[in-house]
Order: sequence, then structure tokens, then C-alpha cells
Amino acid sequence: MMAEYFWRTVAEMPWPADWPAVFGREAPLLMEIGFGSGLFLVDLARRRPEADLIGLEIALPSLRNALRKVARSRLTNVCLIKDGAWPVLQVLCAPGSLAGVTINFPDPWPKKSHQVRRLIDDDFLRLLATRLTPGADLDIATDHADYADQIEGCLSRSPHFTSRTAAPFVWDDPGRVRTKYEQVALAEGRPPRYFQWRRNVSPAADIFPIPQELPMPHVVVRIPTSLDEIGRRFRPWSVEQGSVPLKYLEAYQSFHDGALLIEAYLNESPISQRLALELRPRATGDVVIGLHEVGFPRPTRGVHLAVHHLISWLTDHYPATVIVQSTLKLTDADD
Repeated sequence: MMAEYFWRTVAEMPWPADWPAVFGREAPLLMEIGFGSGLFLVDLARRRPEADLIGLEIALPSLRNALRKVARSRLTNVCLIKDGAWPVLQVLCAPGSLAGVTINFPDPWPKKSHQVRRLIDDDFLRLLATRLTPGADLDIATDHADYADQIEGCLSRSPHFTSRTAAPFVWDDPGRVRTKYEQVALAEGRPPRYFQWRRNVSPAADIFPIPQELPMPHVVVRIPTSLDEIGRRFRPWSVEQGSVPLKYLEAYQSFHDGALLIEAYLNESPISQRLALELRPRATGDVVIGLHEVGFPRPTRGVHLAVHHLISWLTDHYPATVIVQSTLKLTDADD
């Protein structure tokens, strides 16, 4: 059983997560997406001691509040994760691993230009369908009428979910603990709608692969210039390889040994990483290019692409550059 109380991130956990190792037992997995203060999450954990609960949140104040509640209640069946729904579901959760998901009052993004940021859409329900086991409950609550219409339309279109009630939603959910936001909505005259649906047995194609981790990239090059010169010549630039945008942001040099760090950012949906690509000189005159451990990067395909494009930048500026050794894993389409 878990003895310490802290939150985790997608970056530091195995892909997919070993939930029995996290909780110290085999048990049904429930998830609350966006737990806010943690009131609903803690109440659910108390009422369902036979189940393990995964709580997702990105706001630090909410994480701290929920962590205090979990620790105060000495709950061993709750795991808090600081990350968004997409990376947690796709990267940490194996297909068919969840026995239930609750989404309480997701951000409605009411401005028309911002509505694309809403969590619940057709694609998100397709992802949920792959991660939920048949028979798993899906519960969604919202007090925003326009968002409720969107949720109803998405659920009604989906072949993978069936309402547990006679209607798409109900106006009351007796027995549930009222969240802080829910109490405010009721006090201000915005009655919530409660969507109580269930994952049916219709097969869902898993088009949401868990990212594959590759060996750490390690490239040895011979460059006809100094790292000092490369650092002075560096300017921010970006490139997009397939669906992976890469941004090279800044260069930093060590006073100690002259090693050069190139700060880079990659968005490899559903995860993003900020990297420190290291150029370290050898006594032989060669330069080793790889990943610095800052931020504990995960060596995905996108990371290998980031190193590949950095080397391409070097060979463009210094055509006499020679690649002595490389462990980069690239497909024909990446070359």
C-alpha cells in the first residue's frame, strides 16, 4: 500500500503505468479528470475502498489542497497526477484498463474562438472508449448549457457509449457530494446537467498508441570549428517533421568544460518535452551529442528527431562536419 503522499507526472512514470505497483494491489481503476479541491475525489475514495482512484489536475493550488485532504484521511487508494487528460489516458493507461471515469465541471471555454480547447469532443470519446473496459461508467457534470449541448451531441453520436438513464442527462444526482464549484453554480441559478453513461461492448479501434521509448541518442561528430563559435552562431529556429514541431530556443555554454547546451522544445502529441541537447567535447577533438539529464527526458522518436535536426543544422553551417558514430533510430520517412 502507498505510504507516502505526493503527486506524480507522466514524465516520471512507466509507459504504460504499472498501477498494481503504484497502489500495491490489483483493484478496479477509477479516474477523476480535473478534481479541483479534491472534495469529490476523497469522498469517492472513502465510499469505494475496494477500488483505486487516479486523480488528474494541472493547477498547483488544487493539487496541494487535494494532497492535504488525501493525507489527512490517510487514504492509500488515491494517486494524484499533475498532467492533462490526454497524456495520462493515452500514455499511462493501457487499453481497457479503467473501470470508470468522472469529469466534474470541465472548463467550458465559452468564447467561440476558444471552444476548440474543450476537452470533451468526438476524438476524446474515441480515446476514452479504448481505455475503458466494457461496462465502465462515464459520468460528466456541467452547468454550462452550450457545453452540455456539445457533450450530448458527442455522446449521442458515439457508438461506444450508452446512457444509463432514460434520457441523455438528468438534472439531479442524489447521493453525490457537491463540489465547491457545483455549490456556486447552484447558488447562482445554473443547474448542472449530469450525464450518466456507460461504455458498451462495441469494439473501439485503438488509434492512440502508447509512445515507444528508444535507446538514448548518442552521436559522435567531428566539427571543423569550436563549440564557442557554434554558440555564437546559434539563433532560435524551428522545424516540423511530420506531426512533431521542434523549436530550438537558446544556446548555453559551461564555464567549467566548454560543453554547449541547446534548449529545445518538442510537441509529440500527446506529450511535450523541453530538452537540453548537449554537445560535449572529447580530448580527441570529437564532440559527443546527446541528451543532458536536465528534466529527465524520455528518449522518444521526437527526441531522436531533435538530435537529427540539430546535426543537420551543424552540417548545413559547417559542411565538413563528419559523423563518426550514431545510435539514432530513424525511419526512411524521417531521413
